[in-house]
Amino acid sequence: MSHAHSPLPTAANSSRDPRSWSPRELGERTRSLRTPVRRRVVATVACAAGLALLTGCSGSGTTSASDETSPGSTTVTAPPTPAGESTAAARAGAADSAFTQLEDDFDARVGVYAVDLDTGREIAWRADERFAYASTIKAMASAALLDEVGTDGLSKDIAVDEDDIVSHSPVTETNVGGTMTLAELCEAAMTQSDNGAANLIVAELGGPASLDSRLDDLGDTGTTVSRTEPDLNEATPGDPRDTTTPRASASNLREYVFGGVLSDDEATTLTDWMKATQTGDTLIRADLPEEWTVGDKSGTGSYGSRNDLGIIWPDDGRPIVISVLSSKKEKDAEADDRLIARAAAAAVDAIR
Repeated sequence: MSHAHSPLPTAANSSRDPRSWSPRELGERTRSLRTPVRRRVVATVACAAGLALLTGCSGSGTTSASDETSPGSTTVTAPPTPAGESTAAARAGAADSAFTQLEDDFDARVGVYAVDLDTGREIAWRADERFAYASTIKAMASAALLDEVGTDGLSKDIAVDEDDIVSHSPVTETNVGGTMTLAELCEAAMTQSDNGAANLIVAELGGPASLDSRLDDLGDTGTTVSRTEPDLNEATPGDPRDTTTPRASASNLREYVFGGVLSDDEATTLTDWMKATQTGDTLIRADLPEEWTVGDKSGTGSYGSRNDLGIIWPDDGRPIVISVLSSKKEKDAEADDRLIARAAAAAVDAIR
């Protein structure tokens, strides 16, 4: 869909409270302030010792088995000045230590990518490694549907049949034999993680391959959409189906909400669903200040997969887009909400 652009912040209004900016204004401000320089911290010990940063990127979204078990290194952007590099090194060193300790404490692999949309500062840990996305994909499906039909198109009625009901369909199962609007399906999928609703949304888009193509159009090379609920939660290590990377998932959300892919009304509808979620209280938002606003979409799968994808609005109004994904070695391993909460808090500490 094509959308008209809102006026950008100017010198006359740049001091306006960021909380009054539209999603598109925030996106344009981010692009204008963002530094093109990306610095990588060599390793935890090197950061602690104050060694120099190496320039470079973190690699592609494809991950080998050896990559999945090797220690990560945190990437933090900084202004291209000695002071900026020193600050980035200190922040990355602290984050390295925090993420390493979390992986040891929870016997898990965790991937993190977060970006402050006011400063453009980013932090990344295993940001280009693959993880099963589980139900976080419902945010992307809902965003793609908004882009396809607009807010007016959400009033379309969809029949709900007995065959549409799969495990964990608390809303759709009460509407068998009747209809639900696309808006109701998205709300059920986003706020209660209703699997039947998610499958109907993906069907409306044309199936998993169609959703995958839409994400490709955003420039996403790290996500592979293959199956529907509940099969997409299989999360077998080494299987690229139904996987994403922390960087890819956060970047998709950023593009939809702040990058101009969705209109302001559409972006607000999506974020309203995320803010109203009933499944995220113990995840990204758990260890953040109570006065901050968080909208998110959680996910859970086999091999201890526990994920959360969201947007954080601190009390000063500067949004942070964040993706925290995790997995464990055993198929029946228990997922840990505390791992997600603590990783998110460490990421926020590192970029603010």
